[in-house]
Amino acid sequence: MKNNVKVNSNIPFNELPLLPPDNAKIETIAILRQVTLASIALAELKGLAYTLPNPSILLNAVILKEAQMSSEIENVITTHDKLYQALSATGKPIDHETKEVLRYREAMLTGFNMVMKKGFLNINGIVSIQEILEENKAGLRRLPGTSLKNSITGEVIYTPPDDYDTILLLMKNLESYMNETDVISHLIKLAVQHYQFESIHPFYDGNGRTGRIINVLYLCLHGLLDSPVLYLSDYIIKHKADYYRLLGEVKINDNWEGWVLFMLRAVEETARQTNNQIKSINGLFLKLQDKIKENAPKLYNKELLELLFEQPYCKIEFLVDRLKISRVTASKYLSGLEKIGMLQSKKIWKETIYINIELFELLKR
Repeated sequence: MKNNVKVNSNIPFNELPLLPPDNAKIETIAILRQVTLASIALAELKGLAYTLPNPSILLNAVILKEAQMSSEIENVITTHDKLYQALSATGKPIDHETKEVLRYREAMLTGFNMVMKKGFLNINGIVSIQEILEENKAGLRRLPGTSLKNSITGEVIYTPPDDYDTILLLMKNLESYMNETDVISHLIKLAVQHYQFESIHPFYDGNGRTGRIINVLYLCLHGLLDSPVLYLSDYIIKHKADYYRLLGEVKINDNWEGWVLFMLRAVEETARQTNNQIKSINGLFLKLQDKIKENAPKLYNKELLELLFEQPYCKIEFLVDRLKISRVTASKYLSGLEKIGMLQSKKIWKETIYINIELFELLKR
């Protein structure tokens, strides 16, 4: 396949070039400078995550935020409140949008466990992620007719490859590219593999969300992160027009530099935001620790406080299971912390949930 193929938006792009692209186009001076900045921010994030009282505090929060933001790109809208309610309250009916976002969370965690266990990400793993997101087993596209349209005008923007053998060939090529290590920075390759996946558009549905999950898993696969704690979807939502414009420019005029720079800036800015959030979480943990010690010293328990950070929406059962205490003691802990203004109780369905108010507000930012 040639690298200078002309693209007609109405004709399936079965001539999509295989990877890798020309190194000279993805290793410009501007790109290499931005790689340095993104690498520094990402390395700081990787280290700062271990300063938290419990790393899963950030993992839970970021995955939910990433799930919410990524789904919002596809116009699936829910709220933090509904998400945390769904994870905490038993038996409460969950609306369709919230279920979809929670499936994203499940898919992300499944993919992360898969990558950590196997040490690679293959086509079958990607298919498994998409199956969780869409709750179907349609697999790779075998039928023609898929096209991407402008949601306002209905104009066809891009028609991805529609030949099954071509899609399979492209996905095998992508699989090799994602798993191999060479002289090209993995951060540059992150941008390249994301472009290629979105261009192949291998599934009937769920391509955007699957692709955004793969982005974070790719960073974990190559040791740039130890857990999926980067919510790139936030940056993509804020710069949605540029995202789609630059994706198109790679196809139209081979503008790899613009696209790669966009993704590198997304990594840098998102990592810095998460670094600031980690510092805020640590600061809040110390503040609430002092508050308990000062106002209700008999209730202070470090493991309890960590649990209230892992589960901003907490309930008696969580304390009973984690701390191995009775329901009466658990209730005394939670109601006592509510009295000093740290928690706020809320009746959800048939249960009482205790909300870590300041943390919940911090995690929504």
